Amino acid sequence: MSTELMEVAQVYLGNLSEDKTLTQKVEAAQANHQYLEVFLAQTDPGKGRIQARSTTGITVGIIKDRSWSLRPDDVLITESGKLLRIQLKTQKVMVLTFAESVANHATDLVHLGHVLGNHHWPIEIHDQAIYLQAIVDEEFVEKTIQSLRIPGLKIDYEWRSPQQSLSFDHHHHH
Repeated sequence: MSTELMEVAQVYLGNLSEDKTLTQKVEAAQANHQYLEVFLAQTDPGKGRIQARSTTGITVGIIKDRSWSLRPDDVLITESGKLLRIQLKTQKVMVLTFAESVANHATDLVHLGHVLGNHHWPIEIHDQAIYLQAIVDEEFVEKTIQSLRIPGLKIDYEWRSPQQSLSFDHHHHH
């Protein structure tokens, strides 16, 4: 049984880019070794319960309301009084594009949409491309999409920084 202690943070102090006095508090916390920093996956900020490992190897639990999302440079305070700074990792996304006109392939595209929706794979559509959030095994997703044999369909990948992130809003069945 693990006896590792976990830092728990559930009190939000603000964002460094919006609250300049918070910068001084963070600098003081760093000097006094009362500072933690975590890099969250871009799928984590909206969750109510998040477990992450700090850059110094300490396990951190974040508890917050799901009605708001964490942002880069948000600062929380842990129950032990340490300041916790939030950062976001870069995000790998699958990009589906078409090498030829899809005008004659409407049925194929409807089928693609059905398959993506059935698997609940979050997508976003921009500039003639379909972006899939990488939440499951890439090889499985690729094989599934390739099995549809859509003429001209190309599968690529892009890395997105937190500033370029896509907001994959999850739809809900009612």
